[in-house]
Amino acid sequence: MYKTILVPHAGTMAGNEALKHAIFTANDASRIIILHIVEAMQYPPSFALSSSERENLMRSIDDANEEMRKDMELKMEKLTQQCKENGIQSEVKVEIGDAAEIILDTAEKEKADLIVMSKRRKLKGMKKLLSLGSVSRKVVENVACPVLLIDIENL
Repeated sequence: MYKTILVPHAGTMAGNEALKHAIFTANDASRIIILHIVEAMQYPPSFALSSSERENLMRSIDDANEEMRKDMELKMEKLTQQCKENGIQSEVKVEIGDAAEIILDTAEKEKADLIVMSKRRKLKGMKKLLSLGSVSRKVVENVACPVLLIDIENL
């Protein structure tokens, strides 16, 4: 039924649980995209630095961001084995930037039929029932395909 399933994965147990649900939902004609987003280290104020010092600082931060991306790509690649064991094609994408924006862009570019992701609730009582985290809220409100949210509090 679902040809392309997008699984945003933060490298956590909750992400592993979302992947398990995606594998269960998939069939042998499905493709699972495991997506990890690295939150980029921001540039600090550098107005007191010379232009060469500023360039070196920015290059160091860019290098650190790329190193984090490569490290997470290796970690996420290990998750594809679970898909392979279940006869499901998979691939990993690791991007740097804003999580919600990248999830939405990837879902559109890859023509995702389903997004399976974990969510966190931080509130108690009635507000808890009505709330979603900022990333899951943006995704649910702006994506064109169904979204399966896995509640990590119940794991």
